[in-house]
Amino acid sequence: MPKLPIVFLSLTLSLSALLPVNSHYFPSTPSAAASHSDWKSARATYYAAADPIDAVGGACGYGDLEKNGYGKATAALSTVLFEKGQICGACFEIRCVEDLRWCIPGTSIIVTATNFCAPNFGLEAEGGGRCNPPNSHFVLPIEAFEKIAIWKASNMPIQYRRIRCRKEGGVRFTIGGAGIFVSVLISNVAGSGDVAAVKIKGSRTGWLPMGRNWGQNWHINADLKNQPLSFEMTSSDGVTLPSYSVAPKNWEFGQSFEGKQFES
Repeated sequence: MPKLPIVFLSLTLSLSALLPVNSHYFPSTPSAAASHSDWKSARATYYAAADPIDAVGGACGYGDLEKNGYGKATAALSTVLFEKGQICGACFEIRCVEDLRWCIPGTSIIVTATNFCAPNFGLEAEGGGRCNPPNSHFVLPIEAFEKIAIWKASNMPIQYRRIRCRKEGGVRFTIGGAGIFVSVLISNVAGSGDVAAVKIKGSRTGWLPMGRNWGQNWHINADLKNQPLSFEMTSSDGVTLPSYSVAPKNWEFGQSFEGKQFES
């Protein structure tokens, strides 16, 4: 099968485990049915285990998906679904449809959006440019793909719907940067899964809005050293969650800290 172009920006993702219900593949599980969106049509392909995708991360910035709790329950999304990275962290339920030769009946998987499947404008959208607009397309690890279909299905019709994410533990804040440039990777987000706005606060500052660098990496230019750090996140569904004094006064670049969690 020809490989699809998947863009990596040296980023991060992770988490795996199987749920016994309908062979769902777990990094997140669905909550009440009322939180589900309607089923929509798309197509899905897979990448092989030999591809180093999970080790280098994807276009959402999560880095090593295995180490960061997303495992193989992840997906790269085509342009029309990726929303320039704003969708990073959202959870989707996917099921195989229409092709009884390849679909595994009664199964679905749950994956987190962690990467971008780049368009190939050298090919027609219906002739090999599977991630070209206006196609809705998911690229899955083969381990996830084989939970819902036989691998020979290759480019298969699916249905997908947005669901709420469930995560273990709190939201994780990984602090990067140098000097007054502070970068924060936000991961392991429950609820809507995707973060729309972030503020940061030191003990000597008020709340300072951060800008989206790419994916779920947020940044600000401010001298915040030797101050405990608090964060305020607003999810895409409008829920605001403050986490006070997440990082202690003696925090260092490269460290990760855990804050409060959104409701699932």
